[in-house]
Parts: sequence; structure tokens; C-alpha cells
Amino acid sequence: MSILRTVTTNVFCLALMGVVFSPAVKADDWNRKTVLTFSGPVEIPGVHLKGWGVLPAGTYVFKILDSKSDRHIVQIFSKDESTIYATILAIPNYRLKATDKTVITFRERPAGEPEALRAWFYPGRNWGEEFVYPKAQAMKLAKQTNTPVLFTEVEIPVEVVEPIRTADAPVVHQLQQAPVMAAQPTGNTVVLAEVVTPPPPAELAAPAPVAAQLPATASQLPLIALFGFLTLGGALVLRVSRKSLL
Repeated sequence: MSILRTVTTNVFCLALMGVVFSPAVKADDWNRKTVLTFSGPVEIPGVHLKGWGVLPAGTYVFKILDSKSDRHIVQIFSKDESTIYATILAIPNYRLKATDKTVITFRERPAGEPEALRAWFYPGRNWGEEFVYPKAQAMKLAKQTNTPVLFTEVEIPVEVVEPIRTADAPVVHQLQQAPVMAAQPTGNTVVLAEVVTPPPPAELAAPAPVAAQLPATASQLPLIALFGFLTLGGALVLRVSRKSLL
């Protein structure tokens, strides 16, 4: 009986450990949710809600909507995530040293004009999301900032009345397929490879989306019950074995 009690206790403890140390299910690992606060107005590219081509100073949430290829779709939400202000095409661009903090880079503008969003670097990664502008906007920014600016010539609606909510929306498909070039300060255009260094393919691989958290009604009782049945089964086997030996 002492052997039986020992085995039963050990199995039950292992069952509890399995429940307690089960990894939490989080969404941040794949959508890279990031909360950012801008101290001044910021001009943004992409498909945005009507009247929101420039974000006023405030707090916003950045997330990846889709990252199945060498181009990503980034969305900007309100602080409480109730409103999607913009859906933006971004190209992964490599950098030499990762940091442990989020980094946002801007294109400085002449006095009186808002800074323009350039790239978003997630903590711990050697590459960031460089944002793609419509061609006319990119040409203007390239001359003003004296730096190359990514653009697409495809006619994609810049302003929308309803936000884009899913990765299979027609506009998202257009962004994923649109050819991307770079506008030079001289007014010339060059191919993407001349101004962007893509990260290694292995670094671009992203985990499949998972639920942000289990439903509030979910319970671990079925799991505990399963371990309980296994424990009882083991005890019965030991009991039968003991009787046969006697």
C-alpha cells in the first residue's frame, strides 16, 4: 500500500505541474502589438480612414495584420484598439544591431509640416518595417528629406470610409501584390533592391496566429479530470499486480 500511495502521489503531482506550467497563449508574439505615443502630428502612408492622413499627437497601437511573404501589412489602431486608422504596406529592411526597445524612425520635414513615418523596429529584431507611400507622396518626401522613399504606382484607394478588418480584404490583396520601387531625392526611381537589404528568410518566418487568450468560460477542470482518471487507472493496475504476486 505504501508503494501504491507513493505512485499515486507522484502521478498527481505531475498532473498538477502540467496544469500550472502550461504556457500562456499570447498574440503579441506574432502580431507584434506595440503601444506608441507621438508627441506631435505624424504623416502616415497607406490606406487610412478619411481625414486621418496625419495622426495628431497621442497614443496608438501598431500591429501586424499579415506577414506571409517578404512584405507585411501593418495596422495602426486607437489607444483602446476600437478604431483602425490605417492599413499600411511595409517592406522588411535589415539593420545591423537589434535593440531591446521599440524604435520608430521619421523623415524630418520643413518647419510647419508634420514628420513622416519611415520605419518601425520591433524589440530584439535585426530588421524593421519600412513603410511604402503612394508615388506622388514618396517623390515629395524624397526631395524634402534627401533620402530614398519606398512607393508603389498601383492605384490603391488612399482614403476609406470603413476600416480594413481582415487579411483577406481586397485592398490587402492589392497591397500584397503591388510592385514596390524607391524614389530618389533626384526624382529618379530605382528598384527596391538598391535601397533595401532584406533579412534572411529564416528571420522572416512568423509563428501562425493564435487566439489572444482562452475564452473566459474555458476551464482546466477537464484536464485535471483526465489526470485523475489516469491516476486511478495506474492505481488499479498496481493493485491487480500486487494481488497476482500474492
